[in-house]
Amino acid sequence: MSADLILSLCSNVVLPGWLLLVFLPKWKWTLGLICSGIIPFILGLVYVGLFLSQLGSMPEGGGFGSLEGIGILFSNPYVLAAGWIHYLAFDLFVGAWEVNDSQQRGVSHWLVIPCLIFTFMLGPTGLALYLVIRTVVIREFEIYKPQTDSP
Repeated sequence: MSADLILSLCSNVVLPGWLLLVFLPKWKWTLGLICSGIIPFILGLVYVGLFLSQLGSMPEGGGFGSLEGIGILFSNPYVLAAGWIHYLAFDLFVGAWEVNDSQQRGVSHWLVIPCLIFTFMLGPTGLALYLVIRTVVIREFEIYKPQTDSP
């Protein structure tokens, strides 16, 4: 299977997930498929499979130690596709977290929608926007809230 086809299939899997997060954030299928992490998990498996399949085909000089090495590494279309699938998986996971977190903390979904769009298009920008909006709405800055054990 070509790298283009694999990337196209993965892209076609995440787009409906983003639409569900934006338009049907409380629907059982959104919660079950997207917010549970199933789709990002599947994309993660594709990523690992692609990367492992190319271990013997890595371009000489490629690696993660320098920008030049990354450029050389990504000259392999399967590694490049794996890199993009990495973004697809993580961005969808972050978008699902934003929806789940906003529902738990009472942040209006109307305020979350722009964050989701930015997360889809620009990853960390959307997350940063969500954290700012959440801080303003709930009036406290808290990334992680530890669960307390109940008797």
